[in-house]
Amino acid sequence: MPPILYFFALCNLVIGSSAFALNGILQPVSTALGISVAAAGQVMTAYAIATAVLAPLFIVLTARWPKKRTVQFSLALFTAGCLLSALAPNLLTLLMGRALMGAGAMFTATASALAVTMVSPALRGRALSTVFMGMSISYAVGLPLGAWLGFEYGWRVPMWLSVAASLSALVAASWLIPSGMSSGSASFAGFRAAARQGAVLRIWLRTLLSFVAIFSVFTYIGPVLLTLNPMGSSQLAMILVMFGLAGVVGSAAGGWASDRFGAMRTIQTGLVVLIAMLAVLPFTAGHMPLMLLVLAVWAIFGFGLMSPQQSLLASLSPAQAPLLLSLNSSMLYIGTALGAIISGAAISHTGFAHIAWVGTPFGLAAVLTLLFDRTPQALPVRATAAVASECRS
Repeated sequence: MPPILYFFALCNLVIGSSAFALNGILQPVSTALGISVAAAGQVMTAYAIATAVLAPLFIVLTARWPKKRTVQFSLALFTAGCLLSALAPNLLTLLMGRALMGAGAMFTATASALAVTMVSPALRGRALSTVFMGMSISYAVGLPLGAWLGFEYGWRVPMWLSVAASLSALVAASWLIPSGMSSGSASFAGFRAAARQGAVLRIWLRTLLSFVAIFSVFTYIGPVLLTLNPMGSSQLAMILVMFGLAGVVGSAAGGWASDRFGAMRTIQTGLVVLIAMLAVLPFTAGHMPLMLLVLAVWAIFGFGLMSPQQSLLASLSPAQAPLLLSLNSSMLYIGTALGAIISGAAISHTGFAHIAWVGTPFGLAAVLTLLFDRTPQALPVRATAAVASECRS
């Protein structure tokens, strides 16, 4: 793999750790700001909506920029958002900071599109899994570290750590990324041609539905685990570390399996197992070993979905990879936001112990989209030519 991909992974580690640092400490956030836990959970919604709307817009607006400058711009936005979040005196300001962080998350799609262009098609799955490895590691490092620091020293401490880490990533990017890097040239015109294809739309829909299912639980992962099996903050942090490490394994395995067995087969297996784990999770109440097993399997197969999904999407229209991947991230974060909203509204009825069942039907709907994508597809030649023509115009 090209060495720069490992730097992209490190940047994604910073972005993932910062984005999800508050998920495990919603209770301290709610206490400090005088709001409910459900309201505190909307910090993820603000981040998700901004990533869904602003990140693709900025990718188009910066399409003609040198890719090094685009990466610098995205990391600068993210750093500014972390700073505003750390200083936030109230929920509104915190949500504004999180929205700015979401706009800066355009880095992930930009880096993914660059990764696709640096390797042969046979290695796309592994290249993307390398870039996303940082996101997986963030669950093993950033999330539990943020939970421990937040419970022990206050919720602002992990946000200040995010400021320092994202600023360091920005400085390093200015030094390490060579000039002249290029990827597909995203445009709204080219997007229209690609988006008319059913295969592209189904990938986006599948991403949306699967992340509604995942984040109906993960938004409130701290309270959910504490309800199923009461424990101290240190034990909770260690369980989140285990979850993250399993996710790292899953991310690497997903990229390898995509290249070895095909993206579609990998997606099919991952989704079925993931939904089964969501359905089983409420039954682990009072059974710590079983809960740990379910979380580990969930992480392995859940994290293993992203690389084959991205690889399949990039293969359908390589010229539009930056925007297509960014819009796939948009579906991811819209799903994240909807998961937080839907489960937040359902908590009073289901309680934290059974919240996983709220997301399970959405996971089943994601599985149903596979009925129309039995084998990998490529865009028709006529559509591909249209995309190329529109990109040149």
